Amino acid sequence: MSSGVGVNDQCITTFQELKLGKKLKYIIFKLSDDNKEILVEKSSESANYDDFIADLPADTCRYAVYDLVWEKPGEGTRSKLAFFAWSPDEAKIKTKMLYASSKDALRRSLVGIASEIQGTDHSEIAYTEVLDKVSRGTS
Repeated sequence: MSSGVGVNDQCITTFQELKLGKKLKYIIFKLSDDNKEILVEKSSESANYDDFIADLPADTCRYAVYDLVWEKPGEGTRSKLAFFAWSPDEAKIKTKMLYASSKDALRRSLVGIASEIQGTDHSEIAYTEVLDKVSRGTS
């Protein structure tokens, strides 16, 4: 189901900076106040995963992309882009529905995403949980 929400060009531009420039570590996206388009709320160069988690609001939904980097024993450094659909239990039902129905518009615009993470509380987006999901299938 699509909500008809558009994706602001800045979302794609910032995503390309993260993907190709490797300076940015994560981007947080939100719906505009009139719920007509998806906007970049924040982008950051911080490699601290806790900073990323702290930037996800406790009471409302967001989308995010995080550049996950980890060491694979004997094989070196690995990197994958993870898309997050953050929909905390405390968010209003209408907001959750709007974000759920608008996600595909953004997701389709961001080419190169390796994994998608759904999160409703912090345990589902804990670093170890995300790393396990993203690194699965990496040989």
